[in-house]
Amino acid sequence: MTNKNRILVVDDEKLISWSLATMLKKEGYEVETAATGNEAIQKFEEFRPKLVLLDVCLPDVNGLELLKRFKAANEDIYVIMITAYAHADSAVLALQEGAEDYFGKPFNLDAVKHVVNKAFEKTQLKKEVDYFRGELRKKSDQDKLVGNSQKMIEVFKMIKICADADAKTVLVTGESGTGKELVAKALHMHSGRSESPFIEVNCAAIPENLLENELFGHEKGAYTDASKRQKGVFEMAEGGTVFLDEIGDMPFLMQAKILKVMESKRFRRLGGQEDVEANVRIITATHQNLPKMVKEGKFRSDLFFRLNVMNIALPPLRERKEDIPSLIQYFIKTLNEEYGRSVEDIAQGALEHLMAYEWPGNVRELRNCIERLMMLEQEKTLGSEHLGAEITQASRQGSQLMRAEMSNDFSGEHILLPPEGISLEELEKLIIQLALKKSAGNQTKAAKYLKTSRDTLRYRMKKFGLGENGKEEETEEAGEPRPESVPDSSPGYGWN
Repeated sequence: MTNKNRILVVDDEKLISWSLATMLKKEGYEVETAATGNEAIQKFEEFRPKLVLLDVCLPDVNGLELLKRFKAANEDIYVIMITAYAHADSAVLALQEGAEDYFGKPFNLDAVKHVVNKAFEKTQLKKEVDYFRGELRKKSDQDKLVGNSQKMIEVFKMIKICADADAKTVLVTGESGTGKELVAKALHMHSGRSESPFIEVNCAAIPENLLENELFGHEKGAYTDASKRQKGVFEMAEGGTVFLDEIGDMPFLMQAKILKVMESKRFRRLGGQEDVEANVRIITATHQNLPKMVKEGKFRSDLFFRLNVMNIALPPLRERKEDIPSLIQYFIKTLNEEYGRSVEDIAQGALEHLMAYEWPGNVRELRNCIERLMMLEQEKTLGSEHLGAEITQASRQGSQLMRAEMSNDFSGEHILLPPEGISLEELEKLIIQLALKKSAGNQTKAAKYLKTSRDTLRYRMKKFGLGENGKEEETEEAGEPRPESVPDSSPGYGWN
């Protein structure tokens, strides 16, 4: 606990006040007590608590009036009411006035302790959320990595695991445009190092002769222009995170020095005689194939094995096309804010073109495409008129191939589903029929072929009026769309 976790207990019953104060002090909190309303007001102003345990019935004032006064003075103050069961209605009014919770007399000390601890956890979570939102407002962090696909769920899980465990070394891999940079930032912001610096170094953008100085700094007189001591990135990021982007482009000799820092947690400034401790997390990222580079002698094997302890692998967009509609909606929303537009949606025809395209530039390319459409399109619905030729041609080729391979009676015998599966949104009804036929009506297997959930498959079967074996049948109109499997509060990040 820190001295910021102060609690004021306001109760005129000395035994209750003493019991609560004793228990809370053992938990590590700073505690003050007050027996009257006037004393509570004085202690509130002098002690500046973060949380107040407040009795509804006091000898000189109603606890509800104190609650209103405390909330007016500090809207972030957490107030937990204490009430006799005979005054349960007062507890309800207190919640309406902004109290966090309440408990009745007689009470269980362990239950009170749990409520108080949860309140402080909520306070800390609010700080982290506010900080995260503030970071997302910055231009460099505008884009979110959005997705409910299984592959993205696994990415989110790995971010949480690495952040919670304070992993000292994390390797983020993936093609250009998949989101490496801001995954690194999310890992930092969701960890215990979030209030310390996050400093990024692009290893491919800094000349070899300047990189060591950038990372480790120098002493006065270390070279001709070194007129004073200068701290490097590892020193400036003390307690926080150093993000080494494009680690695959780091010069071979520098790789050995980075490995030493990782193993010893120490480094030396250029021209220095003493080691400096490095209390930082090191996150590295690359779009290159490091194992291949190791075999070719272009990357140190010992450094690779040291980096590869925790690996977050980002999937290319072509392997999670079911996320494209939600990504488009997100880009429309954010670009509306950026350009002062009021675009509402994208036309079905344009969406089909975008779903058929393979996106070699990944999410960054998709965002650029939507931005182009919004700059050229004057209507509130984005059409396909301004889509690039490479996108529309890819869509037509896919449709022609589909028609060529489908037999008239849709026997399915001439179609082979690839081992990696096919995105459900690309082929819709026909592919659902094929998957159900191939799986003999087993919906779990069919959902695996389509790389979607069984609930999503069932929803789309109902939408198209398909029976267990993929044949059409008379059905009632489909119900409301299913809720997304992952809430919108999933961590969101930009693309690198």
